[in-house]
Amino acid sequence: MSAQKDRWVSSFSFLLFCASSIPTNGSARVLQELSPQRYFSALQAGRASLAYFSHNVSPGAQPFLEQIENSAEALQDYGISVVKVNCPKEDVSRYCGKENALRKAYLFRGNMLIREFPMDALFDVDSIVANVLFALLFNEVKYVETLADLQSIENALKGKANMVFAYVPATGTAEHRAVMEAAFVYGTVYQFVLTTEATLLKDSSDEPDVSSAWLVFCHCQRATDLAQPCRRTAMEQALTMLNIHRHLKLMGAPLVTEVAEDPEKVSTVHLQLGLPLVFILSQKETSEADRRTAEFVAWQLLGKAGVALLSRDLVGLNVLRRTNIALKTPDEGVPIKYLLLEDTDEVITLVKDKNKVKQIQEDEEEEDEDEKENNNQDIQDDEVVEAVSRDKKRELPLEQIRVLTEETFHSALLETARTVVLFYASWEAVSLGVLRSYTEVADHLKGTQGVLLSRVNCWDWPGICTEENVTQFPTIKIYKKGERSVMYNGMWGTKELTSFIMLSRVSSPLKLATIDEAEGYLRGEFPPELSSYHHTVLLGVFRTATSEAREAFEEAGNILSGHVTMGMYFEDDALALSRKYAVSPPALLLARGRGQSVESITLSKQSTQDMVQMIRYELLDIFPEITVQNLPHYLQLRKPFLILFCDGDIGQMESKEMLKLAKGRPQQAFVACWLNLKKTPVGRGILKAYFATMPSLPVLIWVNLHAGGQVFKFPSEQSIAEMNILPWLEKLKAGLEIPSSTLSEEDWKPPLPAYDFLQMMETAMPELPLRTSHHHGDTLEQHLPESPGGGTATREEPSQETNTEKVLSPGRDLRGTAPRLAAREKQGKRHSEL
Repeated sequence: MSAQKDRWVSSFSFLLFCASSIPTNGSARVLQELSPQRYFSALQAGRASLAYFSHNVSPGAQPFLEQIENSAEALQDYGISVVKVNCPKEDVSRYCGKENALRKAYLFRGNMLIREFPMDALFDVDSIVANVLFALLFNEVKYVETLADLQSIENALKGKANMVFAYVPATGTAEHRAVMEAAFVYGTVYQFVLTTEATLLKDSSDEPDVSSAWLVFCHCQRATDLAQPCRRTAMEQALTMLNIHRHLKLMGAPLVTEVAEDPEKVSTVHLQLGLPLVFILSQKETSEADRRTAEFVAWQLLGKAGVALLSRDLVGLNVLRRTNIALKTPDEGVPIKYLLLEDTDEVITLVKDKNKVKQIQEDEEEEDEDEKENNNQDIQDDEVVEAVSRDKKRELPLEQIRVLTEETFHSALLETARTVVLFYASWEAVSLGVLRSYTEVADHLKGTQGVLLSRVNCWDWPGICTEENVTQFPTIKIYKKGERSVMYNGMWGTKELTSFIMLSRVSSPLKLATIDEAEGYLRGEFPPELSSYHHTVLLGVFRTATSEAREAFEEAGNILSGHVTMGMYFEDDALALSRKYAVSPPALLLARGRGQSVESITLSKQSTQDMVQMIRYELLDIFPEITVQNLPHYLQLRKPFLILFCDGDIGQMESKEMLKLAKGRPQQAFVACWLNLKKTPVGRGILKAYFATMPSLPVLIWVNLHAGGQVFKFPSEQSIAEMNILPWLEKLKAGLEIPSSTLSEEDWKPPLPAYDFLQMMETAMPELPLRTSHHHGDTLEQHLPESPGGGTATREEPSQETNTEKVLSPGRDLRGTAPRLAAREKQGKRHSEL
């Protein structure tokens, strides 16, 4: 630290020497004694000198002469010679002949008199140097007495130069000297303004101390609006020459330094002056936002610390990607500390409070201990929170997912044919869980042409999410050029997300030109990009005259885009194609996969809504295996369930009999299905809710969740065969069977209301109203593990860039490479309140 201070003090002394050193006449003494004739003949144009004329030194003038002699060396540094002129007794000239003249000191520039100083104004070295420099720099240092004068100077400097404004309680003081010495060195760089008016200080500062000198740096060069005052940075140290020099060096340094090398090798003026350096870690996608954040932090820490913008992409830092701040101190041998902070307030506190780093590290250690304790107890209420908390320190491979900001969102939508956007909140557990699945999707689709995977952190960019009508986290939308966006409403698994994105690549419905294309389409060979992808395909066959049904089918294709592949054939030979599958147009041909027969269905429904419902129904399996993922699809039918619970895979005989029953059910009056308890263990909990004791397996159950909630158990002594099940169903219909149990009519609601995160955000930032959505209802479906992929794909208007006012102050949040985890301490702890 002392070595660094010596370096900049030495450099400053050298600067003063180079700027003001003027050779003397060779006298060993700094104070020269000359006769009047020799003094005036030796005056040189442009050179300043301070002269004291005297016949003989009276006892009263002796202290003054001593101070003059003591100041000679200091003034010589500024090229000002100090001369004692010995007047002969007979000399009656202007400077030697009058008694009043002999009680003054005179400042000359060349042979021109600049200023007369009475002896009582030059009472010590500080007063002499201060008053002499003030007189010489009269045109360079503006003295102001009113606020109007100050504002006039400030307005004249806006956009041109910066200003140094100083207040001293009185002239001739040590502080006055320090300001004048600084003005002598920096006067060509900055405009210096001085005042001794305490009233002016009160107009310029909220809580002024009129007894103390005061200096501020006014950043007028950056100001362009005449109506706004220049930004000011006050010097907090005492008003000495070294402190002023230090302050001006800091003000002259770049506001933000952009770094493209190892931060251990970085050295800035801040570190040289004993101040810390804060690195804002950035990446390419958020570079503009990170630059604004860095500038915001730099203004808050100006004079206290330096700020640098460090790009991960250029440097390739081997640090955790979740960190977003690095702190380098001027102390030698102290390693750089990499931290994860939530917002800029924490960065500012980090610099101002030296114990903050230690506190953050202690908090992280305590969090780790709590996490281990919670994992050992294994009593986490929320399974999603538990999973995210358990793996929260595992770095996600996010390189394939582009980060979008307010600046890049709309332009990114125009770069590729399809842009997939994940809207999430970085502090919310489900969002972070989906983000993990999203990274796996990105890995599967790596290299896929025409698809861009991206993400928007709604906690950092609420304006985008409001504009795009994102009312819940997480939300995934696919944007297609020139078309409306499609919102994903399916399960959040990697397989489901990948399927939705792949199917969305194909136009829906896809118009086919020939019968060969139509046949290849039904075999899964066309279009070629989906030839290796197992999926169900639908082909609508229409005559050219059946325009109403065709238009409804086209709109249904738009709604179901991503959930199913839909094709359309309406050429002149459409009748020949439909006859091959024993159906007349308008008709629907359905192929569930390769090697399976094509099912044909006559399209009697003409409205879009009816057609969408019919297609969704036809896509359901006849005898499905119930899983957590597909249960919502079948619950939406609002029909009774005839469900066979098996301890493993269903037996071949039971499968054959149940499939026969399902195909022959009158008007599809119920859902025939089965559940594998080993694959879907939640089924055991369902059976425990139905019966007091666990029944022997397999067991066939009839339950109507939508009417009465009565549960009936098929007699265990009878074999599971169609011939036994049908008579039992007739008895149920006639009311001849006694239910094994009846489910409570009470709604299955959470013990506490769900957190309304959007409302919390709106309360925290009332200047940015956010749209919230509240859905109420009392049906059982809303309380079961719900997958919106009942298949609805919500259509919205095209995204348009609006002139939304950016009301958020730039840089308030750390929006860079690390998610802003506002509640990261809480995620690893118990949620007993739930």
